[in-house]
Amino acid sequence: MSIVWTHRALKNAISIKGYLLAHFSDKEVDNFYAILKSFEIAVCAFPSLYPYSAVKKSLRRAVLSNVLSVYYRIHKGKIEVIAILDNRCDAEKWI
Repeated sequence: MSIVWTHRALKNAISIKGYLLAHFSDKEVDNFYAILKSFEIAVCAFPSLYPYSAVKKSLRRAVLSNVLSVYYRIHKGKIEVIAILDNRCDAEKWI
């Protein structure tokens, strides 16, 4: 399966990258991208690996770290990444 990143998900990733660059080192940015790459590999191999979200039943929630979650859905034979969120915020406001 192929992965499609929505405009919103890309915007979230850029925002997280900017935050990491402003407050941490390049190592954390590299780690962030490594986590996303691992997610892509896992979800391509096993699209239903992650459970459905408690907030929005049509989306699956992949908890990638203590502070990072990815919301996605399987749509028309593709994996569509909807959003990347910080777990410390209220998810109901964002998805």
